[in-house]
Amino acid sequence: MNAWIWAVGAIVVAFVELHAPGFYLIWIALGAALTALAIWLADLALEAQLVTFAVASACCCVAGHFVYRRMTQREPGAIGLNERERQMVGSHAVVAEALTNGQGKIRLGDSVWLAEGPDLPQGTKVVITAMHGTTAVVAAFS
Repeated sequence: MNAWIWAVGAIVVAFVELHAPGFYLIWIALGAALTALAIWLADLALEAQLVTFAVASACCCVAGHFVYRRMTQREPGAIGLNERERQMVGSHAVVAEALTNGQGKIRLGDSVWLAEGPDLPQGTKVVITAMHGTTAVVAAFS
């Protein structure tokens, strides 16, 4: 097989990646392109071409894994979409309905939230220490 077959194969696989994105076909296409480059640099037998393709594709897939992992990591402390509860931790609120037996309600901005914490009278300032679903865990603010 000559280098042009590998180059055309790389283009076809890359084209398939455009229409059926799975994020890993592009790395296989890069492996085929590297194989074509290796054939142009050194005339390789078919067995050597297949081994080159397998090794190049595997290396490109591993490199792609690290590329995508780095792209999807968030900065420490960054709040993701639909994670409002994480934004609320550390916020200050006011007890809207007295906390008795560890249960009550707090007002945070223009919203009223269920709350858990020590028994506190209405109007006490609190800080949100954690969120359990839609229930805020609070402590008295000093």
